[in-house]
Amino acid sequence: MESTPTLCAGARVTRKHTMHNGQRVGYVRVSTVDQNTERQLDGVRVDRVFTDKAGGKDTKRPQLAAALEYLREGDALVVHSLDRLARNVEDLRRIVRELNDRGVSVEFVKNRLTFAGGADPIAQLMLTMLGAFAEFERALIRERQREGIAIAKAKGVYKGRNRALTADEAREIVEQAYAGIPKADLARAYGISRETVYQYLRGH
Repeated sequence: MESTPTLCAGARVTRKHTMHNGQRVGYVRVSTVDQNTERQLDGVRVDRVFTDKAGGKDTKRPQLAAALEYLREGDALVVHSLDRLARNVEDLRRIVRELNDRGVSVEFVKNRLTFAGGADPIAQLMLTMLGAFAEFERALIRERQREGIAIAKAKGVYKGRNRALTADEAREIVEQAYAGIPKADLARAYGISRETVYQYLRGH
């Protein structure tokens, strides 16, 4: 991927309304400050990248706002996946629709989907279905977490949130997992849940 500047939170970027060949503008969102922002668009050609460090439901995404303002007709907004762009299905459809109406296409790399406007009912149906599936999956995960906490509390074994690993510990746990050490053993050794082990693996 080309080396592109990552803009600071709250930065305002403008561009003159001139004729151009169209830029590929990347948008990256990570949930915590220690996540790798480059990985999301690794190997994807973009001319500029806007990066937010915020949760999926966080309404304060200044760099998304800056990216939407920066985009011009003929440009393409490039995002890793559906859930990186929007908080829910309604938000997803609105952003894509408004960009398409302005002549801006939206590309989701992981989902291998590009929406370029027009009255394509199949594309709109696909967008709605995939967004709904992503939202439903997040809801199920939250429900399982609540149920697991309730059961643990009833048994008197709930200890609150897992401790955060240091960067060195995170690297070690990934290396040991790929070396074949069982995830359950790693979870016990580092004092975290097995799901947290998988989260670190997905993050690398």
